[in-house]
Amino acid sequence: MTATERRAPAPALAPGRPAHRDANVLRWLAAYTASMVGDSVYFVALSWAAARGGAAQTGLVLAVGAVPRAALMLGGGVVADRFGPRRVVIGSDAVRCAVVLALAALLWLTAPGLWLLAVVALVFGAVDALFLPAVGALPPRVTAPGQLARVQGLRGLAQRVATVTSAPLGGAAVAVGGPTAGFAVAGALFAVSLPLLYAVHVRELPADDRVGAPEETAWRQLAGGLRYIRGHRVLAPLMAVIAVTEIGFAVPANIGLVLLADERGWGAAGMGWTVAGFGVGAGLAALGVAVRGRVPRAGAVAGWVVLPGAAAVGALAFVPSVGWAVVAAVLVGLLFGLSGALCNALLQTVTAPAYMGRVTSVAGLLTLGVPPLCYPLTGVAIGAWGVEPVFVAGAVVSWVGAGVGLGVAGLRRAELSR
Repeated sequence: MTATERRAPAPALAPGRPAHRDANVLRWLAAYTASMVGDSVYFVALSWAAARGGAAQTGLVLAVGAVPRAALMLGGGVVADRFGPRRVVIGSDAVRCAVVLALAALLWLTAPGLWLLAVVALVFGAVDALFLPAVGALPPRVTAPGQLARVQGLRGLAQRVATVTSAPLGGAAVAVGGPTAGFAVAGALFAVSLPLLYAVHVRELPADDRVGAPEETAWRQLAGGLRYIRGHRVLAPLMAVIAVTEIGFAVPANIGLVLLADERGWGAAGMGWTVAGFGVGAGLAALGVAVRGRVPRAGAVAGWVVLPGAAAVGALAFVPSVGWAVVAAVLVGLLFGLSGALCNALLQTVTAPAYMGRVTSVAGLLTLGVPPLCYPLTGVAIGAWGVEPVFVAGAVVSWVGAGVGLGVAGLRRAELSR
């Protein structure tokens, strides 16, 4: 716990105050939404700026940003626990704001080469590795334990808002003023999030819940966090479930869907409607969790809903039309979205506060870093056997993940705080 956080006790943590009526939670939610939209607009502008040099340069610039994000994610969790998630979130958002606005100014004054875009992508990816674990560690500090599921639902809604609004906003900015305008809009959104983040109060941790001795090295703290997860009766199987089900869903959805739409003649419009179906389903799941607040037997429900969700993933490859693909996609988004919200809420419910940053960094690495490693193999598999077996394999992998969760008594019986 940092000195800044100790000076900001949160009177809003009263157990009886619902998260959606808590001004402290709503400030955090508004800041998170602005930051997520800014993040997406930044990637739109970066892609357009890099595309001037051709497809190869675009891929290179985007890859340069992705590598440090994945490589440094675990270290970002250590930093969040060591210095406090509030300080890390504010600092990393401030750096992102400054870097993106500086790039917008340079693009307005001159035409920098590919090397500058690569440097910015590298810095942005490294800062993202700090921001993502820290922002994931904040909810238990800004609300009461019984409101964590509702906060995860609100967070899911914020992500859906970012998904829906960022592409049109970024595209409009680039269309009006080129990548310069896109970066300026992204920087302005980061700037909006900063005062909101600064106004968020966090609760003080008890002395026994704080990170170990300051002289302990970062490597020892990272190793301690990994040992903590490995020895935890709920977190260890929960991480396995998160990793396996994410691979089973994300790999066919992100790679197979493009090839499926092309093979069936659905075109870009059909693929767009199907992707929108995922978003609608996930948004409905997030809204349901946000309204209900607490789901009894959350550990079991998180596993059971994946079973029909995985069946819908497999069915996507065999539906006869775009309309049925959209229906299947809504079911996939709804059921996997509900499972994901419950898994995140359970993760934050059972994790000791001192380990929250490191635990969320591992979860972030499993969802953001591991699935892309499977994309090249997926492309080879589709080329060899076609699209249908890949979707069926994704369904089977997700079923395995659900089976792990339902087969471990500690996770199956896990409950959210009341």
